[in-house]
Amino acid sequence: MFLQTHFITGGAGFIGSNLVDRLLSSGHRVIAYDNFSTGQRRFLEDARRFPKFTSIEGDVLDSETLTKGMNGADMVWHFAANADVRFGLNHPRKDLEQNTIATHNILEAMRTVGIKKIAFSSTGSVYGEPEIHPTPEDAPFPVQTSLYAASKLAGEGLIQAYGEGFGFTGYIFRFVSVLGERYTHGHVFDFCRKLLADPSRLEVLGNGRQRKSYMYVGDCLDAMLLAVEKCQGKITILNLGVDGYAEVNDSVATITRKMGISPKIEYTGGERGWVGDSPFIWLDTKKIAALGWKPRVGIQEGVALTLDWLLTNRWVFENREI
Repeated sequence: MFLQTHFITGGAGFIGSNLVDRLLSSGHRVIAYDNFSTGQRRFLEDARRFPKFTSIEGDVLDSETLTKGMNGADMVWHFAANADVRFGLNHPRKDLEQNTIATHNILEAMRTVGIKKIAFSSTGSVYGEPEIHPTPEDAPFPVQTSLYAASKLAGEGLIQAYGEGFGFTGYIFRFVSVLGERYTHGHVFDFCRKLLADPSRLEVLGNGRQRKSYMYVGDCLDAMLLAVEKCQGKITILNLGVDGYAEVNDSVATITRKMGISPKIEYTGGERGWVGDSPFIWLDTKKIAALGWKPRVGIQEGVALTLDWLLTNRWVFENREI
């Protein structure tokens, strides 16, 4: 990939800030755009040492600031989103605004300033509860089971339509859950903070037998950058994950073993933790593998690395309910 200016929404977030560092280390100019509602300023400390780095505090719903900040970039990486799947039904409009309308705003800002290349973080949740495992990119879509996934699927549709209508090039990445350094949302985070508060017990939403696939953030970055470099055509849709899955109970075992504790496990919520929590997520990744990508970190190693980072950076639990 030749040197470019990259505009990253959610640039102070988990995946976004890791991408910021990766692109800067490769010599690119990077603009991180974030409203810091969930993104962390401390995640950009290393980036600020680079003269080619710019940080803009702004919201993806603020079209004027968004368009002004984007001007001069060659490509947009869109990671800003509401990722609160579990509580989506408590605030239905939030997913619409922060995921779907925000994506429309970004596409319109791109059209205004003349950018035609976008990478989009979608989700494997768009497959709902599929009948095919591992689930390929062309699997029939079932009923959407979460507002989060529905809003992401709408974002995918907008990008495809802008590709057809305005000649945009889009890279749509359907992730499994991503783990690693700067991780601040998800099951490892939740289990770790609960056990730090009370190491004698752990509440697990669902029955613990939910089967999930997870991917290490470094492998995720490798896959996305490779796809942008090698894939041709208007729209590329790729599953990103590992070839396998683990039960939630496996993660519990890894976490408690590394923390040196034996809490009482309390299962709640029945077979799944909440409405929209698919009990089995395993994506077919043959398409990205055919480009030469292979994950370097397995699921339980990723869980362990994530836990190590969380225990070393306990400040991330501040101002969060336990």
